[in-house]
Amino acid sequence: MPEPGRPLRARIPAHVVYRDFPEETVVLNLETGQYHGLNATARRMLEALDDAGDVELAVAQLAAELDVPRSRIEAGLSKLCAGLAARGLLELHDDQAA
Repeated sequence: MPEPGRPLRARIPAHVVYRDFPEETVVLNLETGQYHGLNATARRMLEALDDAGDVELAVAQLAAELDVPRSRIEAGLSKLCAGLAARGLLELHDDQAA
């Protein structure tokens, strides 16, 4: 994980797709077959990350949209990012990374 305090970028790799189903959203790595199911809140978090490309921007957007304390959004988004990155479903890097 990049250093705390540095801008953190998030990117869904080209070989990863996500699809909505009635009860969940499934994120799938087409290269490995690894997948993860998301509830409606996690799906919205992933969409915000995908749109913003920046974790801090996604946190700000979600906190305003959901009227939830920023600290709660940060905790949930951090957990989601870590889980997706561990499965190869999300790439994380800081702006200083080479």
